[in-house]
Amino acid sequence: MHVGFLTDGLGHLPLLEALDVVASLDLREIEFATGNWSNSPHLSLQDLLASEEKRDALLSATRARGLTIGALNASGNVLHPISGPDHDRVVRDTMRLANFLGVKKIVMMSGLPAVFEGDKVTPWITTCWPPENGVNLELQWKKAEEYWPGLVEFAKEQGIEKIAIEMHADQLVFNAPTLLRLRSVAGAIVGANMDPSHLMWMGADPIKSVEMLKGAIHHVHAKDTRIEKLAAVRTTLETLFFDKIGERAWNYVTLGEGHPRGEAFWADFCNALRGSGYDGVLSIEHEDVAHTPVEGLTIAVDVLKRVI
Repeated sequence: MHVGFLTDGLGHLPLLEALDVVASLDLREIEFATGNWSNSPHLSLQDLLASEEKRDALLSATRARGLTIGALNASGNVLHPISGPDHDRVVRDTMRLANFLGVKKIVMMSGLPAVFEGDKVTPWITTCWPPENGVNLELQWKKAEEYWPGLVEFAKEQGIEKIAIEMHADQLVFNAPTLLRLRSVAGAIVGANMDPSHLMWMGADPIKSVEMLKGAIHHVHAKDTRIEKLAAVRTTLETLFFDKIGERAWNYVTLGEGHPRGEAFWADFCNALRGSGYDGVLSIEHEDVAHTPVEGLTIAVDVLKRVI
């Protein structure tokens, strides 16, 4: 395994400066976001699709610093009744760009559809009660199972070898069992983007999840979560936005500062990944407002290099 970085964490810096920071920390792989829920601070998807010259300049800038582009990230809700078509277009354009750049892996989310025609919102169903929840959830899965084979076929046409699905709240795929359900429909090209930070606050054991997903992990986001004392009364179903740090039940934090076992957890996590057959990138995703982006990235790199 080796350490990489999702460059959105340095979104305040121009592209070349961000690449310089990453290279200065002796990293060799980067992940670029191309749109949807990211504002894509370093890439213009449409400009790159339209210009071979700009694509060559991007590749030259990364290679000159000893970096490779390991994945493109187009996370959004491709099944949303309103924004879904636009998110789907960004995903497919991202796959086209990946083909031009020689990138073989896309990071995204499963999507969460509406239940009935005409619905404008998409419910994330997380309980079996009341009884209609089960019926409605299967209607959502039916829509996903109709969508995904077509997207997979398009991905293969673009030379994509891996689609890494982030297990995330407010998505059909939010844990290991739902990831495996989608994989059974879409095929082995679909695997997990194993981001333990989301599993932590949802109450899952990331290491047990890695074990369940043996052979089905395509990518890893290295991000940590701290469960706060307020969770005792708020629960971890948190609706306050991320700027309300002192009022929330949990917060994303810099690597090693979240899980109660600290670095020991990350060492066990890496060992579990090895045992599952994963030998790829640990792509740091920095979303901690308590540290500057460069500070947080530097701390995370040090932690991962020690535990690896």
